[in-house]
Amino acid sequence: MKSRHPEYQYLDLLRDTLENGEEQTDAGTGIKTYSVFGRQIRFDLSEGLPLLTTKKVYWNGVLQELYWFLSGQSNIKYLVDNNVHIWDDYPYRIYNEKVKKGKAPALTKEEFVAKIADNAAFAKKHGELRHIYGELWRRWPANNGRKVDQLGWVINELRKDPDAHNTLVNSWNPEYLYGMAKPGEGVRFPICHNMYQVNIKNGKVCLQLYQRSADVFLGVPFNIASYALLTMIIAKILGREPGEFIHTFGDLHIYEDHKEQAREQLKRKPRSFPKVRFTKAFKSPDTFRPVYVELVAYDPHDSIKAKLAVVGGYNEKLHGAKKKPKRRA
Repeated sequence: MKSRHPEYQYLDLLRDTLENGEEQTDAGTGIKTYSVFGRQIRFDLSEGLPLLTTKKVYWNGVLQELYWFLSGQSNIKYLVDNNVHIWDDYPYRIYNEKVKKGKAPALTKEEFVAKIADNAAFAKKHGELRHIYGELWRRWPANNGRKVDQLGWVINELRKDPDAHNTLVNSWNPEYLYGMAKPGEGVRFPICHNMYQVNIKNGKVCLQLYQRSADVFLGVPFNIASYALLTMIIAKILGREPGEFIHTFGDLHIYEDHKEQAREQLKRKPRSFPKVRFTKAFKSPDTFRPVYVELVAYDPHDSIKAKLAVVGGYNEKLHGAKKKPKRRA
């Protein structure tokens, strides 16, 4: 009996969210989503990289963003220089807040991105996203000023103890999130894929991601490919084969203006997953480079365009400090 193509797990999620999602509204923008809660999919990486084939996924974006995380970076200049623009909107939103306060000249988004690319001083000042994944994975800010390399520790721990149950990387730092942060320190972008655990089973490296909030049409295909590739990279570092990538979801939602695109994707049949070939050995995250990864035999259907919604994260009305009432004389 022929087994069902593993991509149908994703397509089933997409259909489930379309058909059963509860209408919700983003408090900051008023944008509507349709949401379900608590789902899981899993991929055997011996069958290939789960880079979706029912629509073309931006592979260079997956690869370069993952390297951005792995190398501990938190400034979008690296991404801009490598023609990846999926993070442009977040620092641009912060920049526009400065414009409204008269602290910066008005720029279009295109002008802003061009200045990030061409002006190192401008990029250093306005392209930084504090407390984003790369910083938290590789240089978590400890309370005594030191930096904790969570991913480096995970790899070293698994080298010493392949049976370890504690090898986990967390990106959810309450000190800088929402109303838990001190006034002025709340990050302005949402941490969505917030925790992953690495485990060795049957001699193979497995990884489970917990994603507390997931854009099923636009973001999840990217997240699946990124963390599956991360599993493969960690396996290569450890000199082992990759096992399973397990993707666990909290809130899984589709945006109102992505529904037609989702219906179009659901009409398509999956094709064979591509393979990943590493062209050079590397022994740590610090010696890995994107150029060492070769994608083999990726033959997807055409891409389906959809607009990125810049929602979530810190909201001044919800999370800002309440002003104390003035005392009467």
